[in-house]
Amino acid sequence: MQKSRVVVLRCDTYDDASVYETIKRGLELLGGLTSIIHIDERVLLKVNNLASSKPEEAVTTHPAVFRAVGRLFQEQGYKNLFYGDSPGFEKPGVSLAKSGFSLVAGELSIPLGDFESGKRVDFPEGRAWKSFDIATAVLESDALVSLSKMKTHALARITGAVKNQFGCIYGLNKAAFHVKLPTGTQFSRMLVDLNRLLKPRLFIMDGIMAMEGNGPRGGTPRPMNCLLFSTDPVALDATFCRLINLDPSYVPTIFYGKEYGLGTYLEDEIELAGDPIEGLIAPDFDVVRKPLHVKSDNGNHTLVPQAAHTLGAYITQRWSPRPHILAEKCIKCGICVDACPVVGKALQFKGGNRKLPPVYNYNKCIRCFCCQEMCPQKAIEVETPIVYRLLGNK
Repeated sequence: MQKSRVVVLRCDTYDDASVYETIKRGLELLGGLTSIIHIDERVLLKVNNLASSKPEEAVTTHPAVFRAVGRLFQEQGYKNLFYGDSPGFEKPGVSLAKSGFSLVAGELSIPLGDFESGKRVDFPEGRAWKSFDIATAVLESDALVSLSKMKTHALARITGAVKNQFGCIYGLNKAAFHVKLPTGTQFSRMLVDLNRLLKPRLFIMDGIMAMEGNGPRGGTPRPMNCLLFSTDPVALDATFCRLINLDPSYVPTIFYGKEYGLGTYLEDEIELAGDPIEGLIAPDFDVVRKPLHVKSDNGNHTLVPQAAHTLGAYITQRWSPRPHILAEKCIKCGICVDACPVVGKALQFKGGNRKLPPVYNYNKCIRCFCCQEMCPQKAIEVETPIVYRLLGNK
């Protein structure tokens, strides 16, 4: 069996020259760009631009990584490059400009792809989901290059190579998925099917400055001093997990990524190349390390809730981890209210009073954490009620 290669390279700074040389070396260790993407193909550089943010906040792929990848493609003769992402808030062009990508793209003359329109694409082979609303830019590309960010995530534990493709779904269609698939398990299965449909060719993860804790937007920047490369997104995300002392099988996108044939997380099926990882491991990285619970039936594996009995299931649903607004940080901007995908909204300004923070109706809240993702002030955290903790959960 051919192993999935993951290249791990140390890079301590976003200095353009250092990032360029590191990415050049990483691509060479994967066999070179032309071994992955034909020179005449239309190539989409898909960054992670969750929301408008300064590069030092570690919310987005750093523009220096985008710059280096774009330069290397151009220097090797690729003529048909474009870039983009569908952010959770604002129009793509506006958000990408605020995050520093448009400036770099202008320097390199790489045009912005269309992430505001798209069409429904059927995927009969989907194990969990059978159709997706894909952005026009993605549909017009021959090869997708996924430039992800190394971060934690409230719903899926981490966000990395697999989850980065969620931004290939355009506009408000992303919010609809949170309503239809409110649990981390359901959402992760959909993400794996999305990757199986899109088949990105190359994955590069920016881990020079990662994010721990209350990710993917409200967490704390944490230097991990590395860049990761692979053609297998599951193996890449699994390597990210091993760098932060997290069992990869605890991450639903990784678990189902292997189950659905997207890639592998098993150590004996992954070949590491590049720099030794021992000096890059951060065992105290702030991330949820709760194991998943697996049910096996005739060779099929399914994740099941930890509290499977009737009373436990009721308590898990009623008092499971939920978003909580920190009043002292809230600026009453209303972005969290706008981001809530629930019809009738699960949080609102009580009585329309914008002098106080919005108030949650937890009976309506589906725990998608869109509000927490979009909050620009890091004013929303994940709160675990004491009843849920007493059941042995964290």
